[in-house]
Amino acid sequence: MTKIRIIETAYRDAHQSLLATRMRTRDMLPIAEEMDKVGYFSLESWGGATFDTCIRYLNEDPWERLRELKEHVKKTPLQMLLRGQNLVGYKHYPDDIVRKFVEKSYENGVDVFRIFDALNDIRNMEISIKVAKEQGAHVQATISYTTSPYHTLEKYVEFAKGLEAMECDSLAIKDMAGLISPHDTYQLIKTLKEETDLLINLHCHCTSGMTPMSYYAACEAGVDLLDTAISPLAWGASQPPTESIVAALKDTPYDTGLDLKLLNTIKKYFEEIRKKYISILDPITERVDTDVLIYQIPGGMLSNLVSQLKEQKAMDRYEDVLDEMPRVRKEMGYPPLVTPTSQIVGIQAVMNVLGGERYKNVSKEVKNYMKGYYGRPPAPIDPEVSRTVIGDEIPITCRPADLLEPGLEKCRAKAEELGIVKKEEDVLTFALYPAIAPKFLKGEAEEETLALPKVDEPQVESSALPTEYQVDVDGEVFQVKVVPTGYMEIEPGAANTPSGPVPGGVTSTMQGMILKLKVKEKDKVKEGDVVAVLEAMKMENDVHAPESGTVEQIFVEEGDTVNAGDPLMVIK
Repeated sequence: MTKIRIIETAYRDAHQSLLATRMRTRDMLPIAEEMDKVGYFSLESWGGATFDTCIRYLNEDPWERLRELKEHVKKTPLQMLLRGQNLVGYKHYPDDIVRKFVEKSYENGVDVFRIFDALNDIRNMEISIKVAKEQGAHVQATISYTTSPYHTLEKYVEFAKGLEAMECDSLAIKDMAGLISPHDTYQLIKTLKEETDLLINLHCHCTSGMTPMSYYAACEAGVDLLDTAISPLAWGASQPPTESIVAALKDTPYDTGLDLKLLNTIKKYFEEIRKKYISILDPITERVDTDVLIYQIPGGMLSNLVSQLKEQKAMDRYEDVLDEMPRVRKEMGYPPLVTPTSQIVGIQAVMNVLGGERYKNVSKEVKNYMKGYYGRPPAPIDPEVSRTVIGDEIPITCRPADLLEPGLEKCRAKAEELGIVKKEEDVLTFALYPAIAPKFLKGEAEEETLALPKVDEPQVESSALPTEYQVDVDGEVFQVKVVPTGYMEIEPGAANTPSGPVPGGVTSTMQGMILKLKVKEKDKVKEGDVVAVLEAMKMENDVHAPESGTVEQIFVEEGDTVNAGDPLMVIK
């Protein structure tokens, strides 16, 4: 029988799954010392989407977050989620950048590296595992768990043995969509315990509703570690509640030994934090949704998908996107839906639905996936879809990073030229996010405003329009107050941008940021030429010329934010 150790996810996966990763460092620090007293195996507090969100939305330095947490958490190891060769980004980075990132992560406070590859391609995990081991860190290699005709018990065990041969310290089963049943949990963990000598960790989200049962089955099969989230940030697309699992295992052979009174203190703190972020918390991500057994959308992806569809003003197409997701996944060779493949598959499903024609618009990342630049898909890619996306190009078969030139010094030179390097970590931030890092590192980024749960009553002059009404709904009368929220502002330069359809106009297919302009006025282009690159939903999307002609006028600049349907330029 095994005493169970607990990994607390409140600082990373829990708020990534429920709050689109928006929790600020200033809301983590006041309770950190109490969390350090609990006796967790580790606090998952860095990596995943936290790095991107810090610089994209929160105007926070992720490295500073890590250092500050380390100052408050003296005893409990800090854990990060690392996407193998993708690190905390959405593409493969050269080996020299991977090496430096892992070294700096350890130096700044990461004790446990949970390392995975979205395709379970072990070649993409080699360098980060090797470097983390060199630092003396605990290396937790990871199986990205999913279900398909190609994901069998035998293949998972074979993969686990390959990871054990790389001298990893433990093995995580990362069930990001909550798909694993109690029966399959027992079979997989029991077999892994028999076939390897690794500590086994089960990480599940609660989306399907099966997870607490699967956790108990895991205990009976000999699991060593379980991931949980303090209850105000638990359930739904997050993990099971820490307090509930601790209470359920009390006085059993699996007793965690954790103090429920201390956990209750932490719970009360996070209840207040939850109220602060209530405007971000979407009911879709909070509830049990058995549709996940069909769509297989993981927790973090679900909250971000909802956020992105709202951004695109397309929440009415949510069900259509869900229906499209398994089709795209099958056509792309059944990749497990975890970052970055969850983004790649998810955004393609969105574009197939919003674009009105399947694979009419394809992101750069989808093309690279089809070319093999993300690794070896679990199953063959649909040949017709492959032809549509990459034509007759033959996918690579080598380790993708073998094709990448060293990039660290080039990034350093470029970052220094831009004047954005104050410390070594800034070079890595720029290397990972060259599009959004400069604005952040120059100090020009702004913190995204949280919608407040309560609005102070405005001072309204007696001559103003009425703001209180009685509304009758089916015979029931409601008092309704209309709260003024501000004034309409016209952005500088907006007068130069046409508001209606323009002959020869090239429009944005979705909301996003102009990453690159590939043409200038008076350039001649051919139909299908790439005229701009739009970063939308964290993916790069080429904008093509609808016809041959001359670029007559450009309405946008690099860095501008545009909405779906906005005119970008005129080609005549």
